Parts: sequence; structure tokens; C-alpha cells
Amino acid sequence: MGTINGLPAHLLLVHAIVVLLPLAAFLLVLTAWWPAARRRVAGPNVILSTAMLVLVPVTMDAGQWLQDRVGDTPLLQDHTELGDTALYAALAVTVAALVVWWRHRESVRIAGASPGSRRTFLAPRNTAVTIVVGVVAAIVAGAAIYDVYLIGDSGARASWTGNYSTTVIEGDAD
Repeated sequence: MGTINGLPAHLLLVHAIVVLLPLAAFLLVLTAWWPAARRRVAGPNVILSTAMLVLVPVTMDAGQWLQDRVGDTPLLQDHTELGDTALYAALAVTVAALVVWWRHRESVRIAGASPGSRRTFLAPRNTAVTIVVGVVAAIVAGAAIYDVYLIGDSGARASWTGNYSTTVIEGDAD
């Protein structure tokens, strides 16, 4: 993907990742630990997480297109290498969101059924499993948010280091 409305697509798409991937990570923790939120948000968070899983490679492809058209620098190389980790972060958030949603789905299915009449795979009523899922969700979410921060910081450094004045340019001060 090259440009959108005359601007490099990467510059626009990256803003969606910077906002929506941490949002999906936050919702993951919320749904893993808070049953009321799980009932309302677990399904939509799977959709959001899956959308991020699709959008990350599109953004990476747009970034590669842009990289081929700007000067290669060590800062850009750092950003590119860090950017490759975004797919793993999005995948981890998506898988964890699916687990939280599936456990909720199983608990709803067996709510009115007699014990043993429905087979479950993710122990929706087991408190120990719920705690483990919650801890894993928190770790995955924290790692994803930190990853987005590192990638964004390296991208800003690659874009702006040496490309602006630290003093006010004459005539531009208000």
C-alpha cells in the first residue's frame, strides 16, 4: 500500500495501531478480570483484536513501501526491527481475547444445563484457571502496550531526529 490522499499510508495507518491495539489490550485485561465487562465486551474485543491482527501486516507493508522511498538510517533500521514485533503482540492479544471470550461462551452455555451434560474445554467455572487466564491476559496486554510504545518511540526518533530546530525560527513565534 502506497499512499492515502497523497500521504504515505503508513503515517495514517500507524495511528490506528497506536490507539486500537492498546485499547484491545486494555479491554483484554478488563474482560479477563471483571465478569460484567466480560459479558458485554469480550465478543467485541475479539473483533477488535482480530481487526488489529489484520491491520498490523497492512501497516507493516505500508511501512516497507515508505522505507524504500526514504534514506536508510540506523534509527530507521531500529524502527523496522521493532515494528516486526507488532505482529506478535497483536497475535498474543487476539489469542488471549479469544480464550477469554470462549471461556465466557462456555460458561453461558452450561449455566442452565445439568452438570456433565456439556463438554467444556477451558474450564469456565474453575477459579484457578480464571486467575491464570487473568494473569496471562495482564502480561500479554502489558507487553503489547509496551511494544507499541517502543515501536512508536523509535518511529518518532527515526522521523524527527535532526529534522527540526530546537529554537524558534524568526517570524514564527506568537
